[in-house]
Amino acid sequence: MLGRVFKNLMSKRANRRSAGFTLTEVVVASSLLIVAMVPILKGLTSVHLTASLVEQRTKSLDYAQTILEDIKARSIYNFTGNYNKANKEVEDVIDGVDESYLYTSTAVAIGPDLRRTTIITGYDKNDNGTLQSTEVLVTLDTLIARRW
Repeated sequence: MLGRVFKNLMSKRANRRSAGFTLTEVVVASSLLIVAMVPILKGLTSVHLTASLVEQRTKSLDYAQTILEDIKARSIYNFTGNYNKANKEVEDVIDGVDESYLYTSTAVAIGPDLRRTTIITGYDKNDNGTLQSTEVLVTLDTLIARRW
């Protein structure tokens, strides 16, 4: 007799249990999901921002190296004097470049056959046409010797 009552009680509970989730279970599961998703979304946002910065720095480095090669090529024919180009668009040197990238290049004669060349490139975030210190991504500083 006791076995039959226990069996009926268990079968009613099993039928009620298989009908769905209780409101408490849904609320607890939802809150656990929300707690787990917040750090994941923050991490994804951080990864996206870091990837954008790395892409900008990589482009800036590539542009700076191209500008340096252009300066080296021109120095074969014209090595005299100092020069300074400030806040120039990279597009002036490299075709098909986003105009938001700017560079500043300077060359100072150290001796008759040697000059120090500095190229600063960066992404003009505020589109004001000047490269501010917070926008600088790459600085190349090198010496160029006269080629005979």
